[in-house]
Amino acid sequence: MPNAADRIRGSIPPLVTPFRNGAVDYDAYAKLVEFQIDNGTHGILVNGTTAEPSTLTLDERNQLVTLAIETANGRVPVVAATGSQSLAESEVLTRHAVDAGADALLIVTPYYIRPPQRGIVNYYKALTDGHDTPWMIYHIPGRAAVSVTLDTVKALHDTSDSFIGMKHAVNDLGFVSECLDAIGPDYKVFVGLEELSFPMLAVGAVGLMNAVGNLRPQILSDMCQAVWDNDLAKGQALHHKLFEINQAVFYDTNPIPMKYMMKRLGILDTNEHRLPMAPATPELEKRLDGVLQRAGLLD
Repeated sequence: MPNAADRIRGSIPPLVTPFRNGAVDYDAYAKLVEFQIDNGTHGILVNGTTAEPSTLTLDERNQLVTLAIETANGRVPVVAATGSQSLAESEVLTRHAVDAGADALLIVTPYYIRPPQRGIVNYYKALTDGHDTPWMIYHIPGRAAVSVTLDTVKALHDTSDSFIGMKHAVNDLGFVSECLDAIGPDYKVFVGLEELSFPMLAVGAVGLMNAVGNLRPQILSDMCQAVWDNDLAKGQALHHKLFEINQAVFYDTNPIPMKYMMKRLGILDTNEHRLPMAPATPELEKRLDGVLQRAGLLD
């Protein structure tokens, strides 16, 4: 495993993208990076699903990567999500992230197309053979409409020296165990579904890439540390403490609930989205207020 990959572990939340009057609010984004670092996060994930990347231009996505790297300034690693359904777009995003100095790449399986497994292998190799930046699969079949198989994971591991793992955003603990058994404990698995945070850490995941980290960075970092310290009782307790907030993330399409809760707690000034996404309805706002109150986050 490349030495550069050693820091890629722990809680690395996918940051939301703040908008103001239709434009990306880069000043607010820099403040979110600082908020994460001040609250004990282990890293920053740029342009993950929670960032609404499909509503961003390539230039906006690239600017966010550069801004995150400059703002973090080496204090925590920055992982750049550089995938698209288009190989040409993914090449532009990946090359920019590599040149900008991203610590690692997260590349989603090409969505909508439903390619064969051999096409997925060749797609990833086309994006990663020209550099040595560590990279991971973003495995999210619920949105991409395609899964990667164990044979595909093994083929990438055998042919790409910079391939280090995956973000696993599907309710399938068995596949995680299969990957770790086939490749070994150095294979980095990040949890992508809040409900599996503690269970997946317990079977060998190295960290979390969860939307809820936008709201409560420290508690997710603490959960990772508890597992690293073999304090499973503490990790389990933190997992249950987050249970209702974890559920609330998916009361509507992510990140609609998350942006509203961030606004409600003063982390964001506005919970603006770009179409076809839309802000929380009044009914959802009331429901989320109840979640925050029961979690002790509102007076």
